[in-house]
Amino acid sequence: MVFPRALAKFNRHVTNPAANVLAGRVPPFGIIVHKGRKSGRAYRTPVWVFDVDGEFRVALTYGPGADWVKNVTAARGFDLEWKGRTVSLVDAEVVRDPSVSWAPPGVRQVLHGIDAEHYLRARPAV
Repeated sequence: MVFPRALAKFNRHVTNPAANVLAGRVPPFGIIVHKGRKSGRAYRTPVWVFDVDGEFRVALTYGPGADWVKNVTAARGFDLEWKGRTVSLVDAEVVRDPSVSWAPPGVRQVLHGIDAEHYLRARPAV
């Protein structure tokens, strides 16, 4: 039960602007900065992000078909605002993990509850 599209629309117009106040500064929230693959327009998408063994993993609460996911995987990278700094990430790819074993226990329960079994993995640019 990945979040429905109606909720995505509400979040885009109401929740995301409010989340941008904390996202990028307070973990586990981060902001993915990316460009539209067709429009070239700049976007800022608040996400749940975790540093796991030097890689960054982003919970795909709307599933792997979300436009922002398509944008960053097509570009193979993006910038992440996280803990008050900007990190350039490369080799962005979607990974399926039905057990959600990569996530911290409390987050894992939430992700299981919404059937969010995919995450985005990327590593810092060298």
